Amino acid sequence: MIVEQATVAALMQGDHGDPFAVLGMHRHNGALVVRALLPGAASVAVIDAKSGCRLASLDQIDGSDVFCAVIARRKTPFAYRLRVDWGSHQQHQQQHQDIDDPYRFAPILGDMDLWLLAEGTHYRPYEKLGAHLAHIDGVAGVSFAVWAPNARRVSVVGSFNNWDGRRHMMRWRGASGIWEIFLPQLAIGDLYKLEIKTLDGELLLKADPFALRAELRPDTASVVQALMPVQPSNPARRLANSLGAPVCIYEVHLGSWRRVPEQGNRWLTYRELAAQLVPYVKDLGFTHIELLPISEHPFDGSWGYQPVGLYAPTSRFGSPDDFRYFVETAHASGIGVLLDWVPGHFPSDAHGLAKFDGSCLYEHADLREGFHPDWNTLIYNYGRKEVLNYLVGNALYWIERFGIDGLRVDAVASMLYRDYSRKEGEWIPNQFGGRENLEAIAFLRRLNEVVCAERPEAITMAEESTSFPNVSRPLETGGLGFHYKWNLGWMNDTLKYMQQDPLKRKHHHDNITFGLAYAFSENFVLPLSHDEVVHGKGSILARMPGDEWQRFANLRAYYGFMWGHPGKKLLFMGCEFGQASEWDADSSLDWHLLKQPLHQGVQRLVRDLNAVNRHYRALHQCDFEQRGFEWITHEDRENSVLSFIRHAGAGANGANGANGTNGDTVLVLCNFTPVIRHDYRIGVAQAGCYREIINTDATIYGGSGVGNGVLRTEPIAAHGRACSLSLSLPPLATLMLTLVP
Repeated sequence: MIVEQATVAALMQGDHGDPFAVLGMHRHNGALVVRALLPGAASVAVIDAKSGCRLASLDQIDGSDVFCAVIARRKTPFAYRLRVDWGSHQQHQQQHQDIDDPYRFAPILGDMDLWLLAEGTHYRPYEKLGAHLAHIDGVAGVSFAVWAPNARRVSVVGSFNNWDGRRHMMRWRGASGIWEIFLPQLAIGDLYKLEIKTLDGELLLKADPFALRAELRPDTASVVQALMPVQPSNPARRLANSLGAPVCIYEVHLGSWRRVPEQGNRWLTYRELAAQLVPYVKDLGFTHIELLPISEHPFDGSWGYQPVGLYAPTSRFGSPDDFRYFVETAHASGIGVLLDWVPGHFPSDAHGLAKFDGSCLYEHADLREGFHPDWNTLIYNYGRKEVLNYLVGNALYWIERFGIDGLRVDAVASMLYRDYSRKEGEWIPNQFGGRENLEAIAFLRRLNEVVCAERPEAITMAEESTSFPNVSRPLETGGLGFHYKWNLGWMNDTLKYMQQDPLKRKHHHDNITFGLAYAFSENFVLPLSHDEVVHGKGSILARMPGDEWQRFANLRAYYGFMWGHPGKKLLFMGCEFGQASEWDADSSLDWHLLKQPLHQGVQRLVRDLNAVNRHYRALHQCDFEQRGFEWITHEDRENSVLSFIRHAGAGANGANGANGTNGDTVLVLCNFTPVIRHDYRIGVAQAGCYREIINTDATIYGGSGVGNGVLRTEPIAAHGRACSLSLSLPPLATLMLTLVP
């Protein structure tokens, strides 16, 4: 019955290596002994959990907070409770409490779980690690498990134990590096953290890496939350996300899309966004909403790109249940939801992953590998199986538990290269002496392999700004396995072109045409993203040259060219109505601008571009195949005019299939000067009548109204074709025409 003085001292100091070997119920000299560590308790008794009978009072050992008693006439371990008198000085809701002793329960994780987690082959580690509602031996509570292999001690702390790390010291599961404990009576909404004692004796207070919910900043505790049930695979979503589908993405920062000024300029909630954002996106004809990162992050100004809680939807806009409601509402409206996902780096906030157990656990110890100089963040150690598991499991978590359609993987280029944004001597070559980050490449391939195998309806897209080959090519052919890649080269070149004075564009003609030289080397998304409207760049509209009319005409012509160009489309919020000012993440979009006709015209054009993109297969079906595109003319730099044909399954010579007269061919012509060009002749492969389906100079969009209506071909050869059309090209405008049956 007597506990050694050294053991009592170690327990009181929260420094015992194996508290489960001492606390709880144990056999001792043929008798059953119960020991408990309850700082602040005035008295403790053992109660039979089944009958409620009081069996023994525990003695306080040497004035410590360790209590101990022999249970008379009992030889076999049984379920018991502790009746605790906390005394009137304690800050508990109840002075007297009957509690289940966490130290009477068996280990939570089985040997197979530990083996899979240690091997990094458990695709869903979040099902085992973190905090989970559980019933053990008929007792309701929460099980906790955390990977901290270099810790001396780990405890769960919260208001339920006065944030005292001695109360609930966890069980060490050996070589797996995992600590665990089951805490009865905890429930959804309880706040908790992990108190970690390092090998050096330092106490760290950490948020749970696998927490499913977190407090609203500036508070940083984790919150007990029920794990969402698995969303079944949806064949309709797989079709909507496919390479041949019409994909037009509306990129959104939830905190600044729309605010409520009459209520302190507050954010909209997930449920309010479901009621307002989803119908807006549907009305404009976008197929997907892409959200800037919503994993919990401490600093609003990071826009979510410095997350500390990858598994927790940010509490800024509501609960995880509210977020899933948002996704379900979008799907019910036929809208897909994509998440901007950040597996490339994480911030060094004290409550986060940095030196999680006192060692560089999630990050590299060497700053030449583990520190990102551009963002002052830490880089994941992709060579550790447990870190790989953490990240790949997180990807599946969003897709399976919330029904997310796909992930846009942020800053892939920074992951691929060890010397990214580093000078000579500031990086470490790989094992072969090269600059490629082989571990990160293996991680990205593993990510795409698992996502494709487990949830084939979901997609991944890479924000990758270099010429790294085969980013969106299949794994079996040596690619990284992404479905899509952002075409940042196209974005830079075309914006540079559009910013030129129209009279000087003929000297920069290659900027607008060069993207077609490599358009089919990857499965490209054409992005006009948030990155193009911040950091002094101004809005897209503000970068267009000329007077007000010309700026809007340039913008409309650019959008027409973008929607005609091969590749899926992405537009950042506000661009769809010509936001005039640079994006401010702390304010709402300038919705008042929609009272003005020119802004209304841009919005109407975007709606119509999305409609024709959806309706005409030629504009989306062969986005990534050379056979879906052919130039008519790309050399008319003197007039700053270009024209091309989009095909739905057409051959390289423009020959249409059986449905060629049903919109399977679309002609696109762009005039990037403010000069009307009458009798501009282009050669076409098929004779017949062609009808305008888009004219960005139409008066309904705020244009001058120069148009063509329906045109009939003439037997005049042009551009290597036997017949041709004579058109009037409106000033600063894009035309789309299709063959009339």
